[in-house]
Amino acid sequence: MRPAVPQYADRVRLLLTADTHLPKRAKELPGPFLDELPRADVVLHAGDWVDTATLDLLESRSRRLIGVYGNNDGPELRARLPEVAQAELGGLRFGVVHETGAAEGREARCAGRFPDLDVLVFGHSHIPWDTTAPSGLRLLNPGSPTDRRRQPHCTYMTATVSDGRLTEVELHRLPRR
Repeated sequence: MRPAVPQYADRVRLLLTADTHLPKRAKELPGPFLDELPRADVVLHAGDWVDTATLDLLESRSRRLIGVYGNNDGPELRARLPEVAQAELGGLRFGVVHETGAAEGREARCAGRFPDLDVLVFGHSHIPWDTTAPSGLRLLNPGSPTDRRRQPHCTYMTATVSDGRLTEVELHRLPRR
């Protein structure tokens, strides 16, 4: 049985991640990322976990975990996670999804698909992304903490929701392994 949805004070600290791909891309989550877990009120994972052990780990160490499955996630993960998740956090409406399609036209496409959201967290590309659609929808991709692909660093994001506003959005670069 899941605990009740927590009530937050004035600020909600978020940890955003996606595309962990364990154990295919790395043997474990990086230490600096794991060190952020106790600081976060909510962890948002935008899919491609690959193994259930990572889901179990984040569920056990997170105050609250909101996650979705990605295209590389098999039946066990799909049985435990939705394709799209939505939650209100600190007065903002968040959505989490793995794929959003091509970069070109992403803002308009996502604004049309998710007209009732304030923030959409997504993954798939492993490329950090932070833009705002003309509708006001904020789109965030934290990259990947384990597989940098064509990026110079593996990454994740942190952010804060305060007074119904998303603040302190920060991309964290992890040391090369």
